[in-house]
Amino acid sequence: MPIATVNPANGETLKTFDELSPEEIERRLAAADRAFRQHRTTTFAERTRLLDRAADLLDEDRDAIARTMTTEMGKPLAAARAEAAKCAKAMRWYAAHAEGLLADESPSEAEVRDSGAAHARVHYRPLGVVLAVMPWNFPLWQVVRFAAPALMAGNVGLLKHASNVPQTALYLEDLFRRAGYPDGCFQTLLVGSGAVEAILRDPRVAAATLTGSEPAGRSVAAVAGDEVKKTVLELGGSDPYVVMPSADLERAVKTAVTARVQNNGQSCIAAKRFIVHTDVYDAFAERFTALMAALTVGDPMEDTTDVGPLATAKGRADLEELVDDAVRQGATALCGGRRPAAPGELAHGWFYEPTVLAGVTPAMRIHREEAFGPVATLYRVNGVDEALEVANDTPFGLSSNVWTRDEAEQQRFVRDMEAGGVFFNGMTASHPALPFGGVKRSGYGRELSGHGIREFCNVTTVWHGAEPGTGR
Repeated sequence: MPIATVNPANGETLKTFDELSPEEIERRLAAADRAFRQHRTTTFAERTRLLDRAADLLDEDRDAIARTMTTEMGKPLAAARAEAAKCAKAMRWYAAHAEGLLADESPSEAEVRDSGAAHARVHYRPLGVVLAVMPWNFPLWQVVRFAAPALMAGNVGLLKHASNVPQTALYLEDLFRRAGYPDGCFQTLLVGSGAVEAILRDPRVAAATLTGSEPAGRSVAAVAGDEVKKTVLELGGSDPYVVMPSADLERAVKTAVTARVQNNGQSCIAAKRFIVHTDVYDAFAERFTALMAALTVGDPMEDTTDVGPLATAKGRADLEELVDDAVRQGATALCGGRRPAAPGELAHGWFYEPTVLAGVTPAMRIHREEAFGPVATLYRVNGVDEALEVANDTPFGLSSNVWTRDEAEQQRFVRDMEAGGVFFNGMTASHPALPFGGVKRSGYGRELSGHGIREFCNVTTVWHGAEPGTGR
C-alpha cells in the first residue's frame, strides 16, 4: 500500500508521501536513543506538565484533526471529534495518575525480614525506545493509548502508522513537539510494513506494541521473539453480544445498533455476533433489523450521516466476500447485503449497507472470520450453556457484551466467557482506568490502566541487606 491520503468517500487520492530513506531512519533511531537517555531521568512533575500541554493542544485542534481523520479513513465527523476528545481525556488521566501507578511497592515487614533484608521494594523503570505499529481505524486513539502511558513511564516512542493515515500520523509527531517534548521523544516513521523488521531488530529499540491484524501480529511477535524483546499485541475480535430473557430489550436493541456500526463497523471491539435467547429472539431480530435498515449511509462529513464508507476498497471487497459466502450457503440477509444502490457520490466511495444476517452456521466463513464493517450475524440459542458455546466458538477473545439482570447468569458468563472483558447491560468501551486486551488470537498483554503503563517497565527488585547485629 502506498503512503497516501485517499478519501474513501470518493476514492480520490489527495496527497502522497515518500518513504523515509535508510539514512533518515537511522537519524531518527539515533534521536530516539538520545531522547530516552534524557527523558528517563525527568521527574513525574515534568512529564505531567508536558502531557497536560499536549492534551490542551489537542483540544484546541479538535475540529481540524477530526476533519483530517474523516478525510483519511471515513469515520463520521462527530465520531472523529469524540475520538480526539477521548484522547485528550486519556492524556490527562495518565498525567494525573502515572506517578501513583508507578510508585514503589513494598512487601510486608514480615516478608522483608524473611527475605533477609532490612528493606526491600519493587521499583518501576522505563524500558527505552518502544516501536508502535498502529492501524487506521482509530488513528488517534490507538496511538495515544500507547503513547500517553509510555511517555509518562519515561519511555520514548517510534510510530509506524498505517499507510492510509499519514497526515494523522504526522500530526501526532507535531502535537508532542509543540507540547515541548525534546527532539526524538515521539517520532512518526513514514515507512512501509517491509521496514518494520529491521527497525525492530535494531538494538536501540527495546520493545514493540502492535494493534492490527492477526498476520501482522504474528510477524512482529516472531521478530521480537527472535530478538527477545517485549511485545504487546491487540489483534482482531469477533465479539459476542448475548441477550437473555431478563434483558431490557429496548435498551439492548438500541445499544446493539451502536455497538455494531460504531466507526462504520470497523472496530475490533464492535459487537459482531448477536446471540439471542429464543424467548426474545423474534422481537430482538425484528427491531434490530428495522433500526439497522433505517441508518443513513452517506458523506461522513455530514452530521446527518450514521455510517460512512469503509476505509479501503480492499476492506469492502473482503466484507463482500464474507457476506456472499454466507448467503450462498443459506444465510438470509434480513437487510442490506450489498453496496448502496443510490446514484451519485455513494457510487464512487467504498460504502456498504448496514447488514443483518440470520441463519449463520459454522460452515460459513463469517462464523469464524472477523467482519470488519457494518455486518451483524444473528444466532438463536436456548439457554446459558448454548450461548456460551456459540460465544466461545471463535478463535478470538477480545471482549464481550451480555444483557441479563439475572445474577446467577452473570456469574456464569464471568467465569466461562473466553474474553478479555465482559460488559453487562451496556456496550464494550475502552477507558484509561480499565485494562484493555484479549486472549486467544486477539493477542496478549494489556493496554490502559496500571496494567498498561507497567507493560513497558523494568519491574526491578531493590533489596537492602540488614547490617549484622542491627536489624537495619
